[in-house]
Amino acid sequence: MEKSINAIRFLGLDMVNEANSGHPGIVLGAAPVMYQLFTKHLKANPASSKWFDRDRFVLSAGHGSALLYATLHFAGYDISMDDLKAFRKTDSITPGHPEYGDTDGVEATTGPLGQGISNAVGMAIAEKHLRHRYNKKNLNVIDHYTYTLCGDGDLQEGVALESMSIAGHYALERLIVLFDSNDVQLDGPTSDAYSDDIKKKVESMNWDYQLVEDANDLEAIDKAIEHAKTTDTPSFIEIKSVIGYGSSVAGTSKAHGAPIGKEETEKMRKDFGYEYGVFETPEAVYHDFMSKIKERGEDAENEWRATMDEYAELYPKEFGELEHIIEKHVDVDFDKLLPHPEIGTSEATRASGGKAVETLSKAIPEMIGGSADLSGSTKVKGIEGNFTKENPAGRNVNYGVREHAMAAITNGLVLHNMKGFSGGFFIFSDYMKPSIRLAALSEIPSIFIFTHDSVGVGEDGPTHEPVEQLAVFRSTPKITTMRPAHAGEVNHAMRYALTQRNTPSAIVLTRQNVTVTHEVAYEDFAKGAYIVKDHKEFDGILIATGSEVELALETADYLETEKGLKVRVVSMPSMELFDAQSDKYRQKILPKGVKTLAVELGSPQMWYKYADDAFGITRFGKSGKGAEVIKSLGFTKENIADRFLKL
Repeated sequence: MEKSINAIRFLGLDMVNEANSGHPGIVLGAAPVMYQLFTKHLKANPASSKWFDRDRFVLSAGHGSALLYATLHFAGYDISMDDLKAFRKTDSITPGHPEYGDTDGVEATTGPLGQGISNAVGMAIAEKHLRHRYNKKNLNVIDHYTYTLCGDGDLQEGVALESMSIAGHYALERLIVLFDSNDVQLDGPTSDAYSDDIKKKVESMNWDYQLVEDANDLEAIDKAIEHAKTTDTPSFIEIKSVIGYGSSVAGTSKAHGAPIGKEETEKMRKDFGYEYGVFETPEAVYHDFMSKIKERGEDAENEWRATMDEYAELYPKEFGELEHIIEKHVDVDFDKLLPHPEIGTSEATRASGGKAVETLSKAIPEMIGGSADLSGSTKVKGIEGNFTKENPAGRNVNYGVREHAMAAITNGLVLHNMKGFSGGFFIFSDYMKPSIRLAALSEIPSIFIFTHDSVGVGEDGPTHEPVEQLAVFRSTPKITTMRPAHAGEVNHAMRYALTQRNTPSAIVLTRQNVTVTHEVAYEDFAKGAYIVKDHKEFDGILIATGSEVELALETADYLETEKGLKVRVVSMPSMELFDAQSDKYRQKILPKGVKTLAVELGSPQMWYKYADDAFGITRFGKSGKGAEVIKSLGFTKENIADRFLKL
């Protein structure tokens, strides 16, 4: 055991030294924790790393990626010694912080502190929900734990505390946090910035607390994890460690984020009695890991598959649902479920979105989510009752006023194969953006539904009126932002979001009513932009999104009636989808050499790649009735027509 733990330590040090970059402190201090977890407790089959009923392990302290990669390598995941030698190098599968999809065995993209523990909460909600929904007497098809290793920095981040509060409230009894407690952070001892009583803190949030006084005490770690598996609350195990254990800078912040160096590493090899060279590991270590992980994992998966076979015979309906969840397969007739609303229908797109969520949830059992204390306003709410510790089969998650945790937990749900969605005011996407960015970076199909999308919010004033947020989302890579013009486009946006496998979606909806002025096929919507009003020959183009499509149509009619001009109107619900189309299609919708004006209740900067000018908002909003605020900022058909005429 000692040789195997030291093998993790020195392989991690060699990686950091080779890259001349990284975080050796956690590698040296927490290696025993990782060894004991993986070899004695974690239910996993590295040869089948996506097996659904595996335990999940999330390294919330993502700066310790060398520790994770070394452990995964020894455990038998598809990470070679050459991959470890390429640590932090361009295009390697061992990036500086763990990235989901890049590296076998990595369950979540972590590094921004607090995110991993929050993702783990989402995974634990998914596990608890699925366990209570699908397990039958003596047939436990869902039977696993979620573990996460965090550090002092994680527990100072607000998102982590929001998520831990939720976990305790919902009694996520199969969530186990291993706290690498070394009392040191980047700038110095934690006492410089932190004096909370962590035991009282976690207990007040309804967690079970245990203390392991020495990270090198494998027996104590083992007993603590065994106890954690028996609690009816989430478990928090504080494990006191020494950052940079065994080095000359042990116990200081100097061990945190700079290489120990090859010279000192060689000295430490002698001090530890580890008689192996750089990137050299004894076969006995591989045998130790394999003997404790491989057969145990294979047996667990084979037992699960046998249980699933029996389950399929006795409960074919539930088996079919669960199989679709495991395969991430959505098989519904969207056209039948969400027929196009009648022309003339007038309602806020937030109302349309709420109806779509409810209808689709009835047909897609893995849809689960809720709003941050705003479901009465956003209309975004799960079905079948609230998810609670008494009713874990419910699919509405009451997040409370915890937007950041909501977004990160949504990612955790999606990482556990659920169709996780969240609801909030668009202005509060500012609180959610870090997690949404990670969804995009991870290429996972999280669904973020936002309402109150413009200055049309009105009376609540500029603090609640988004102006720059659309531009922020549209400038973020690998996320699809959709701002539907009416109920029909809302239905299509939900369809698009639910059928994605690698792309998160932001669906941005109105507070104010909008009219279904035209019908649109899904195929046209999914191209990002299409023609709403056209002429064989035309004098210009108006592009709009959301509620402004109706205003653009009114402006086009005004220009035709008052000025005798024929103007094409284009609805562009998604810039990203439009940009992905062929040059031929984009030229068809927006031909070059035709004067074009974009109209949107938000920052205009990004519109200049499509239009000669953009009628937008370059200031913060106002407080007043929504329609009056919109008018006071110049959004009338007369003003827009005047701007068009000046092109």
